[in-house]
Parts: sequence; C-alpha cells; structure tokens
Amino acid sequence: MYQAALNDLKDQKLARSTIEGIHTTGKLLFKMTVNKKMLKIDPTVNAYIKKDKQSIIDSDEEELPKYFEKEDLALFLDTVSEKGLYMDDLIFTTLSYTGMRVGEIVALKWKDVDFDKHTIHITKTYYNPKNNTTKYQLVPPKTRKSRRKIMVDELVIEAFKKHKEEQEKIITHLGNFYSDNGFILANVNRHPGYPILIKVVESRMARLLKLGKLNPKLTPHSLRHTHTSLLAEAKVGIDEIMDRLGHIDDEVTRKVYLHVTTKMKKDASDKFSNLMRGFKKY
Repeated sequence: MYQAALNDLKDQKLARSTIEGIHTTGKLLFKMTVNKKMLKIDPTVNAYIKKDKQSIIDSDEEELPKYFEKEDLALFLDTVSEKGLYMDDLIFTTLSYTGMRVGEIVALKWKDVDFDKHTIHITKTYYNPKNNTTKYQLVPPKTRKSRRKIMVDELVIEAFKKHKEEQEKIITHLGNFYSDNGFILANVNRHPGYPILIKVVESRMARLLKLGKLNPKLTPHSLRHTHTSLLAEAKVGIDEIMDRLGHIDDEVTRKVYLHVTTKMKKDASDKFSNLMRGFKKY
C-alpha cells in the first residue's frame, strides 16, 4: 500500500524533490510507529521512488534546467530592489547568493544566522503540503549532506540585519498578537509570526519576473541552478559546489556545471585561435 502510494504520487507528475520530501516524512512516521510497537514491520524499508523514464533528446546537448544568465540575474535583483514587497530583497538576495532550497530559507530562524562569522546554519526544511499556515512541519533536510553551514557575503548579512530591525519594530507594534518563534521570514498580517508559505515566495517571484520582463518560467529553484552556474564560471570545483548546495551527488547540478565549464573551455580555445590569427603572416 505504501509503495502504491509513492507510485501514485509519481503518476501525478509531482516534482521528484516533492516526492522525496513526502517519502522522508513517511519514513519518520513509520519508524516511530514501529518504535511504539503499533506495527511490527516498517513498510517504508524497501519502498522506492520510481525513476523517470528516459526520453530521447534530438540534439547534441542534454536538456538543462532553466536558470538566469548573469545579466538577467542582475536585472532581476535590480527589479527586486526597486519594486519588491516586504522581505523580497532578503528572500531573493539570499537565494541568489547561497543556492538554498526554498524550504530551507522558509524554515530559517534567527539562531541559524551568525552575523559575526557570516554563516548560515541549515538544519531543517519546511513541509506544508496543504498550505495551512498554522499546520506546518519542520523536518530534517533532504539528505544527510543537506545539513550544512555555509559562508555568506557581507551584502547578505546586511540584508538580514536590516530585516531584523524592521521585524523587531513589527513585533513591538503587534505585541501579543505576534507568535514569536524566531522565524526570519514570518507573516505580519494573518497569523503574525508564523513562517510564510513556500507558495508566497513562488508568487512573489512570478510578480517580479513579470515586472522585469524576464522569463516567466523561472522559479525560486532556478536561483539554485543559477548559483551553480555562477560558481562554475568563477572556477569553483564541482565538489565545493555540491558541498555548498548540500548535495551528495546530483545529476542536474553536474549537468549545469558541465555546460558552463565546457562553454568556458570553448571560449578559451576561440580566444587562443584568434590570438594566433593575429600573428599569421599573409
């Protein structure tokens, strides 16, 4: 029955990351059930998520996930700065500069950010399949490697500091109406203090993409792939990128990395050829 449920989720064409999150939660629940001796056998032990069917791609280049080019990312962040709503600047600057998953940033608490050491400690992710603001869960990260501490730029730290000042004013103003559980990205209207929904981040990004006249198919997860591409362009090794993103091994990240580094090698080859043409005697 459990395997059939996983298969059904796959047939509904949900994202693999979503199904993996559900599967992780299921394993936690059934493990506890067995520990409490409510069941003798854990049905999740041999359960698995079906692999995607391989499709033939009629081109020399494998299909890549969508992500921003440098110039488009700069335009997007300018749009965020000029036309963003409350918290937008912090959300999209952090996603761009860290490659965090949306569930990870929504689950962040102030204790996870070290202003002095410029680090963000990622220990949990947000789970709320029914989008009920008060019925969320904080669950372990996607994989063991996803639990990590990453260094961030001064610009990101300053965005957190600015937001903290604004949030403290709101907490003071709302008083007992604010349910303060230390969340950084917290609601201020309905259910003040509760973490915002992931779909709020998605809808706000869609709004900003429209205002900036950018590709409407890009999503918050596209910023994760963008971070990969920019790190690759900065000649950061694949192992370091995987470590920063919290991957043990990820095929999509490798595709983006290979695409960028292959292009860089071709550009280097073209530059050398052009240089040699300049020395050619006619």
